[in-house]
Amino acid sequence: MVAPNQTSESALAVAIERIGRPNFSPALADWLNASVPCDNLSWLAYFQHRGPELLMAQNTRPEVHENIESVYLEGAYLLDPFHDLHLRKAERGVYRLSENSPDKFKSNQYFTEYYRHTTLIDELAFICYPNPGVSIHICLGRDKSSNRRFSPKTIAAARRIAPIVSSLVESHWSGLDTTGAYDEAEITARLIRSAQSQLAIQLSPRQSEVAMLILRGHSSISIGLKLGISAQTVKVFRKQLYKKCGISSQAELFNLLLPLLGQ
Repeated sequence: MVAPNQTSESALAVAIERIGRPNFSPALADWLNASVPCDNLSWLAYFQHRGPELLMAQNTRPEVHENIESVYLEGAYLLDPFHDLHLRKAERGVYRLSENSPDKFKSNQYFTEYYRHTTLIDELAFICYPNPGVSIHICLGRDKSSNRRFSPKTIAAARRIAPIVSSLVESHWSGLDTTGAYDEAEITARLIRSAQSQLAIQLSPRQSEVAMLILRGHSSISIGLKLGISAQTVKVFRKQLYKKCGISSQAELFNLLLPLLGQ
């Protein structure tokens, strides 16, 4: 944490000085906390050819990151709105989770079984690109420690420093790289393969797409808009999907497919 007599400018100077050195992340955390006060921080790197890597985590409540390695990194990240920004190659900048989430995000199983347990109530992510296909998300959260969401003034401050964050992060992690193409089609194809090999369930490409969007928290209307089909057609695919999987609820779908997502 920033020392009481350390200014935001002096904390930034320390972070710049430590680019390329092992103690860069704590210095970056100090500067960010001085500029955009938060309760917890985490750095995540997303790749095309493999799962994400946790670069740093800092919190005052252990439950915030308690399951990040055992659940999130093992496959649940594919349901996270911030990971969707990686897939969509969102522009550099700062993004708020609540403004980039599906319409039913807070009622889906990912939120109720994983995200709610973290006690996070608000989250910002600076998205940076050290190399093509690699994105690093510098996440700042507010949780039950303060029980306060980010104010408009704080979010404005985060947007002002976003170019500096990108420059620092991309310089420090310039050695990270990736291979191959990794997009939504690859995710659904991987789910089809895993469902067949692990559960002996043969999903169609459309059923796999609908399954992923349900798990991410999209309503039938939202799914229809994303896939270019009617909400009624989505309901037909959902019914077929549930019947094929032998289930009757989103909770059962989550418990059935989540173990497959990291395979």
